[in-house]
Amino acid sequence: MNLRRTITIIMAMILFFPPGISFGQEEKPLWELGMGVGLLYMPDYRGSDESSFYVLPYPYFVYRGDIIKVDRQKISGKVFKTDRILLDVSIYGSVPVKSSKNSARTFMEDLDATFEVGPALDITLLESRQKQYSLKLLLPVRAVFSTDFESVAHEGWVISPRLNFEKGDIIPHTGLRLGVSLGPMFADGGYHDYYYMVEPVYALPWRLAYDAGGGYSGTILTVGLSKSYKQFKFNAFVSADFLDGAVFENSPLVKTQTSIMSGVSVSWVFLKSQDTINAD
Repeated sequence: MNLRRTITIIMAMILFFPPGISFGQEEKPLWELGMGVGLLYMPDYRGSDESSFYVLPYPYFVYRGDIIKVDRQKISGKVFKTDRILLDVSIYGSVPVKSSKNSARTFMEDLDATFEVGPALDITLLESRQKQYSLKLLLPVRAVFSTDFESVAHEGWVISPRLNFEKGDIIPHTGLRLGVSLGPMFADGGYHDYYYMVEPVYALPWRLAYDAGGGYSGTILTVGLSKSYKQFKFNAFVSADFLDGAVFENSPLVKTQTSIMSGVSVSWVFLKSQDTINAD
């Protein structure tokens, strides 16, 4: 595995494994430093019937400042916050794909790694700190960029509203936490073309030319579990993309209507601040 792909997979592991859920004000270290290892199973792209396993270490760093916060998923600032509404930053990404190793994309150009970034509105609909649950409406809008680590190109836009339910201590006195999110995804023609367009030059008798438009991009369901024990943090998740009715579902590059991604990780925190802060 070359260095560029290794860096991208590490970024993907950091993005796809969510941080632990917390409820109410808790005394936590101002910062934590550690490392972890994760096992990630993911399709080459949404709609691909070919998937890969990745096992790689990753850095673990959390900073809980008053204005700037850093965790494994994002670097964010409190642009705007009330008791119920938070304007935050949303980040996502995908790994590169070698077309020579994906039968549907044989003889086509490779897919570069992508990263997505943009604002996200986080609205708390229901919350009980005593019963340790919350229901939120998340409204992220992200610009999508591809990169070969030498140049960057803008590919399009993604809107991914979803309901996010979190419940702490789902089995009493175990500290096991549950997270479930569900919502549709919408994207413009540029984003869909990047993954699902077949230009005439790459058309074959079994892969006709195809131009994807913008619109509905499927529905995503994700279920995750997390638990902390002493210096260790455990995470597991499974995510399903349901592509029935997506505007690109007739692309010859779509080989399955349901894409599954899953993973597990273990993080070890070996250094943390003596200073603490009241953190949500």
